Amino acid sequence: MKPDKIKGIGLLCAAFLLCLLTGCAGREEQPAGKGYDIYYVNNQESGIVSARYFSETEDPKALLDELIGQLGAMPEKMEYKAPLAGNFKLLSYSWEETQLTVDFDKGYREMDSITEVLVRAAIVRTLSQVENISYISFTIEGEPLMDNGGAAVGTMSADMFIDNAGNEINSYEKVNLRLYFANENGDRLVEENQRNVEYNSNISLEKLVVEKLIEGPYSDGAYPTINPETKVVSVTVNDGICYVNLNEDFLNQPYNVSSDVTIYSITNSLVELPNVNKVQISINGESDLFYKERISLTTIFERNLDLMDNKEDGSK
Repeated sequence: MKPDKIKGIGLLCAAFLLCLLTGCAGREEQPAGKGYDIYYVNNQESGIVSARYFSETEDPKALLDELIGQLGAMPEKMEYKAPLAGNFKLLSYSWEETQLTVDFDKGYREMDSITEVLVRAAIVRTLSQVENISYISFTIEGEPLMDNGGAAVGTMSADMFIDNAGNEINSYEKVNLRLYFANENGDRLVEENQRNVEYNSNISLEKLVVEKLIEGPYSDGAYPTINPETKVVSVTVNDGICYVNLNEDFLNQPYNVSSDVTIYSITNSLVELPNVNKVQISINGESDLFYKERISLTTIFERNLDLMDNKEDGSK
């Protein structure tokens, strides 16, 4: 074989080997398992950021434990803060159907309000990736987490918190609400249209409606239907049914209002929302009770137009 031909074959083989070597070197090895986003608080405590994490764990319970561990571990990037690495402890958690409840010690309350919201957002967005966890609630040594206004934060879902958070996580939006309160005699419902209601985007519209009913009406001719001391424990929606969980103060009625008016004040107002068709009310998670010894709370209530007062109210 001629020397020039041998040289050409040698160069071709060398080029082929070089191509193989550089191809292998330039190709990043894909981590095994399924990818999840672990959310952290940035060092400026102005937003949440995420890092990709891969796990081969398939059991949801084991995966939950794994993700909780990641939330407390030192992140690879020094500009990130692990949400569970603060001056508080995660005491326990319980998981029932689609709701996860995480319980912290009292040190959780020591965070300032902005940091707390960011920590909460990072935890909720991370753990909601586990299969069948749709809602998460926070408790402090068994008691519901309360916001700065003294109202229970209630259950949360991942979509309540905006990506690339920071000031967006505390953003406010406006909405028009159609609420139902009592007439002067307390035996009929009157409609009140509250327009351009400003609310924190961290809470759901369903919870906003219940809180506004507890707050009471603004217009003449409309009267409150719910004890103002009532606290909202949680409000969730599943398959068109809105589950309203209130504390025991709801059972104490200081107003001269019929039991039907109170129940359907809540029901009719919530059913105005496009994703709600029916309502069930419970007290601290218990529905095997009677409201004013007359109405069973095991009932799933539907809209009742028979209670509407024909006289128009002076809505603002």
